[in-house]
Amino acid sequence: MTPDRVTTLPSARPAGLSYRKVTKRFGSVTAVDDVTFDVPEGQMLGIIGRSGAGKSTLLRLTNRLADPTSGAMTIDDIDVGALKGKALLRWRAECAMIFQQFNLVPRLDVLTNVMLGRVHRMGPVASIFKLFTDEDRRAALIALERLGIIGAALQQAATLSGGQQQRVAIARALVQEPRLILADEPIASLDPMNAKHVMEALRAINGEQGLTVICNLHTLDTARAYCDRIVGMRDGRVVFEGKATELTTEAAREIYGAGQEFEEATTSTSLPGAIAARDARRPLATAQAIAAR
Repeated sequence: MTPDRVTTLPSARPAGLSYRKVTKRFGSVTAVDDVTFDVPEGQMLGIIGRSGAGKSTLLRLTNRLADPTSGAMTIDDIDVGALKGKALLRWRAECAMIFQQFNLVPRLDVLTNVMLGRVHRMGPVASIFKLFTDEDRRAALIALERLGIIGAALQQAATLSGGQQQRVAIARALVQEPRLILADEPIASLDPMNAKHVMEALRAINGEQGLTVICNLHTLDTARAYCDRIVGMRDGRVVFEGKATELTTEAAREIYGAGQEFEEATTSTSLPGAIAARDARRPLATAQAIAAR
């Protein structure tokens, strides 16, 4: 099945989040410590910091893969941390997660992997036997076209490159029709060119569909190039919050716990065209155009 014409997937109303004194402890270790900030609807937010700063834990708290020890995360005046049962399942569907290691099913074809993003809409029997509808297939094909990889729809996921697999994971997130996309180190295992494709795809989704995107990153240049606003974390606490243009070298030293010897190049991904992307600050027309570069 091939769509007659590529259209955009329906978009739910974007989510705006508030974190208030959010803390997560694992025994004697405090992974997230008294975190407070807001994420306006439709913003692309980058969270940066060293490994172990608490970035991934904060995202896992956000979609409730883990529960906070204390504090509140709210959307539309609803405490996300208090959701249970069907309300929690709805939130997880509205809050799509993109992982560093892609989390695809290697033996399944790309199209089926993307359609797995629709499982939350299906009954138990349909989900067990993967009884997808024509609408599910159409949504998956539209998402793959948007990400520039529709030609790989019938390939096994295991045959794709890392960059292609990450774009499949983004397509799977899109067919959930989420209000919020959480991307946990989405380019950490990719080469610079594939990292560029993935970040531009996320930026295009944010700009064209207005989806709120929260993206964990290690590197300053990537955060400055693609994010509207940046939160810097160190030892579980927020030590910087501001516009990308406000992320000075001094602020970076505080985030990374470095002295005067700190050089931004040590965190650089050397993404081709990153500076141009930062200056342009406008979404690309389609992700297919991204892939063709």
